[in-house]
Amino acid sequence: MVVRRRAAPPTPWSRDLAEPQIDSSAYVNSFSNIIGDVRIGANVLISPGTSIRADEGFPFYIGDYTNVQDGVVIHGLEKGRVQGDDGQDYSAWIGKNTCITHMALIHGPVYVGDDCFIGFRSTVFNAKVGDGCIVMMHALIQDVEIPPGKYVPSGAVITHQQQADRLPDVQPEDRAFAHHVVEINEALRVGYRCAEDPSCIRPIREEATEAAPATFSINANNELVETTMSLTAETIEQVRSLLRQGYTISLEHADKRRYRSKSWLTAPSIASTNERQVLAELDSRLAEYAGEYVRLIGVDPHAKRRVLEETILRPDGSAPQHKSRAAIRTTAATNGIVATNGLSGEVVEQVRSLLRQGYKIGTEHADKRRFRAKSWITCPQIQATQEQAVFAELSQCLTDHAGEYVRLIGVDANAKRRVLEMIVQRPGDNAPVASSNGHARAVVSNGHVSGNGTGNLSEQIRTILGQGLSIRAEHADKRRYRSKSWLTCDGINGSSEGQLLGQIKQVLTDYPNDYVRLIGVDANAKRRISETIVQRPGSNGVSASAPTVKTPSSNGFAPSSNGRSASYGSNSYGSSSSATLESSVVEQVRSLLRQGYTIGTEHADKRRFRVKSWQPCSPIESTYEGEVLNKLEACLNEHSGEYVRLLGIDTQAKRRVLEQIIQRP
Repeated sequence: MVVRRRAAPPTPWSRDLAEPQIDSSAYVNSFSNIIGDVRIGANVLISPGTSIRADEGFPFYIGDYTNVQDGVVIHGLEKGRVQGDDGQDYSAWIGKNTCITHMALIHGPVYVGDDCFIGFRSTVFNAKVGDGCIVMMHALIQDVEIPPGKYVPSGAVITHQQQADRLPDVQPEDRAFAHHVVEINEALRVGYRCAEDPSCIRPIREEATEAAPATFSINANNELVETTMSLTAETIEQVRSLLRQGYTISLEHADKRRYRSKSWLTAPSIASTNERQVLAELDSRLAEYAGEYVRLIGVDPHAKRRVLEETILRPDGSAPQHKSRAAIRTTAATNGIVATNGLSGEVVEQVRSLLRQGYKIGTEHADKRRFRAKSWITCPQIQATQEQAVFAELSQCLTDHAGEYVRLIGVDANAKRRVLEMIVQRPGDNAPVASSNGHARAVVSNGHVSGNGTGNLSEQIRTILGQGLSIRAEHADKRRYRSKSWLTCDGINGSSEGQLLGQIKQVLTDYPNDYVRLIGVDANAKRRISETIVQRPGSNGVSASAPTVKTPSSNGFAPSSNGRSASYGSNSYGSSSSATLESSVVEQVRSLLRQGYTIGTEHADKRRFRVKSWQPCSPIESTYEGEVLNKLEACLNEHSGEYVRLLGIDTQAKRRVLEQIIQRP
């Protein structure tokens, strides 16, 4: 392998003619330029077209298992240094397991930490990027220090420290994507080194003409060589990646019967962390469990949780073809929310939302008797934090308790409180009705509850009764409606759906020109839980608006000061045809308020939007849903023709948890 590496040129500030120091296990493409005091660690990949010039500022350091992709430029100013992790001064320091992707510019003085991802054509100059940060495409980072674990979106311009401090945290799926890129480039490094070694590539070429796939192992020089080992190259690279990240390796196996029932058996533990010893033990275990399913387990010993479950052998001796995480993410982004493990799209999205916010997932189940008595039984705890593992455990809970009620629990582990209770399965009902904090919530589509007439009324009654609530009714003419002075309807005393439906129909007949609303009452707590308007003057049939759910407060669920429903303008939200807020925005606001966050808004014209110079709208002090929606719509009306974005703010941590554009010119 001919590598273009040269000594630094003699200059007034440097005459030592330092040469690059490249670890023997690194792969440096011959069409890259490396000049001067550049120190390249073990198993680094330097792709074609890169320019790494330590001729003005020096030295440079590139850590183990880092990949520098096509067209990357690394350079440094004569003055200005950063302190590396070894305590020495460097013009440019790039840590371990980091991706510097195509056409990026890294210009010293600069520090990029371990496990970072720098996206296509992004620039980092005179800055420090902490460990575990992800910088997406076409971003500029200059004169700032990015705290560890932060996410920089595509096109961002971060030139002030306040901007850097407000950046959101990296989400698990983003971190998984970055790790996947490292794994792919590590496989490329091994493959390129093998391709330039005739003794390595010849057996592979010969094997390619046969039906059986080639198998590989890693020799003492970290080279990929063909062996009789039954591990595939993909499995070997997966094991190497897990060991590099400090995880331990184990196996589970199952025959066909146990595989169908998801009853895996744990294989004897693999105590070693030495790569070759682990691979040798895995190979012997695969031979021992031939004819069964075998899956590879990656374990985080500190957090005592699994980080990977991947089937690597099937009874026919084949290794399954796995779709990459990047492909899975792309499919999800293209097709929207899709059912996972048999779960509905709504449940999948709710779980993803909870995991993104750092909450834990739990489940509870109850038969019909326990459901009526509100005596739920806790399912086995879901320890996983990876999406797919959580979906699998949640789906297993639904299967185990078919014919029962099952509800999803979102738990804030730090505050030791529940942030969500959502029923995801009912006996004999494949379409779960979501409930939050034990209260009924109708499913809204485009701002309106689907259905009209008695069918929709029956669904409203069924929903309220399903929560163990009793039902009352109130009516008001237009004058009383405006003054919110409702009158109680007599004769609503049924306990079954059929009785209540007949009694409420009679009320609608008795008051054809009045507003009529259903009240869901918690008889034990002696308080109202929901208020749902089911008739309006002049409406044809029954028109049910979204029920009002009382907003949680620190002391439980406090009723509103004047008994208003969650409405703005003259009508309840969800039934007004003049409402400008989309149902998805309303649901997002409700979700934020339920979690105790405050709501804010910002606006920007086209010029300010291009430079990301947003201006705040009038502050929203209220936490009452109706008032928040009023002010949010007022902001949209006031700044029509501009960009408006919704903000979710954690007042205790003094940080933003959401930034979502809800209006465009």
